[in-house]
Amino acid sequence: MAEFTRSLRYPFETPPPEGEVAEVGDGILWARLPLPMALDHVNVFVLDGKDGWTVVDTGMQSRRTKAIWQKLLDGPLASKPVARVLITHHHPDHIGLAGWFMAEHGAALLTSRTAWLTARMLVLDVQERPSSETIAFWESAGMPADILAARLRERPFNFADTVAPLPLGYTRLKDGDRVDLGGRGWRVWSGDGHAPEHLTLWSEDGAAVLGGDQFLPSISPNLGLYATEPEADPVAEWMASCARFTPFSKPDQLVLPGHKLPYFGLSTRLDQLIANHEGALARLAAFLVEPHTAVECFRTLFKRDIRGGEFGLALVEAMAHCVHLWHAGRVTRVRRDDGAWLWQVRGDV
Repeated sequence: MAEFTRSLRYPFETPPPEGEVAEVGDGILWARLPLPMALDHVNVFVLDGKDGWTVVDTGMQSRRTKAIWQKLLDGPLASKPVARVLITHHHPDHIGLAGWFMAEHGAALLTSRTAWLTARMLVLDVQERPSSETIAFWESAGMPADILAARLRERPFNFADTVAPLPLGYTRLKDGDRVDLGGRGWRVWSGDGHAPEHLTLWSEDGAAVLGGDQFLPSISPNLGLYATEPEADPVAEWMASCARFTPFSKPDQLVLPGHKLPYFGLSTRLDQLIANHEGALARLAAFLVEPHTAVECFRTLFKRDIRGGEFGLALVEAMAHCVHLWHAGRVTRVRRDDGAWLWQVRGDV
């Protein structure tokens, strides 16, 4: 996750304090919620409409997050109800309290079909121990024996740990749709790579873009490969999405991202996001002149040591980049006796 700041302009120097909102546009409020991880926050946005508020993403389910939302609902949002919740993608820090808003506050849910189906499936799929398929995937990445042994003893993270149950029923948003929210029209464009069918919303007046994790400033979102689809190519999907969004971007659009600060300069940011992964792939190909597992590629890809809670995200992203080169015909893979794939640049390329 390379750092980039060049050519982006940040109109807000600091986020709103916990339990408060900041107005970032006509009828658009910004709040920030805590996360229990290295990336310690998620941004949520609230659109002011005649029939009530539209909440864009919700944070993870936790007692603390619910308490912050209740403070917001009793304070700056007290003038009207939450009419609907719009979820950009299915990850827990974005969809975690959608079900709570539906069940407790009567809000309608708007999201993509992929996000709803995936989230509802994962909420119902509770595992007390890692599945055999997940273990095999970890082994294929070259997970060290001590880390693997520790994970086999632990209860794995379950989606339901941080995501409220999702009641039946939602409204589908899909690529190309138009929707009226918060007193303005928005065009829906979806991307892939970080999450399938990730929704972004572009105001028709050209003033704002609700970007979720598709347009983060200063960090690149995780592009992960998982046991659920071990030969997918999220890196190719991500690069294609960034290129597709470029014609829609304009210098005066305020980008409202899922993390970090709102900014201007989306065209530049899209170029940077593509360049970030092109650089990572070039470094990886040079490193794979000799055969290596995905885990052995960490320092080459991320240019730093990976420790603790970062290990899992690094593993899935390293696998994604290795598999991308494999799909492109630039590397071969050979299964080692312990189940790990050894990746190596093709001698005829």
